[in-house]
Amino acid sequence: MHYADLVKSLEIFGLSDRVTLREIKARHRELVRRHHPDTGEEGDPERIRLINGAYALLREYADGYRLSFSEDEFYEQNPDERLRMQFEDAPLWGMR
Repeated sequence: MHYADLVKSLEIFGLSDRVTLREIKARHRELVRRHHPDTGEEGDPERIRLINGAYALLREYADGYRLSFSEDEFYEQNPDERLRMQFEDAPLWGMR
């Protein structure tokens, strides 16, 4: 897998580079419904193959991604907690 393939898959799905697995799954369902030859309004078999290939690539990347439980990663995901840690002793914060 190359980064360019990953970017192309995100473009096919119309998603940004910061996306959750839930958003990927929901977008896949929506695109399949729209382009499926039997049920979709646009019924394009080639497009459905492209969508399924992009989905497989995104799932492979997401399944192989190792979650980091480091302190830096935690504070990146929870910016309010970073502020709390930085200013917990400040009188204006109201904690102490």
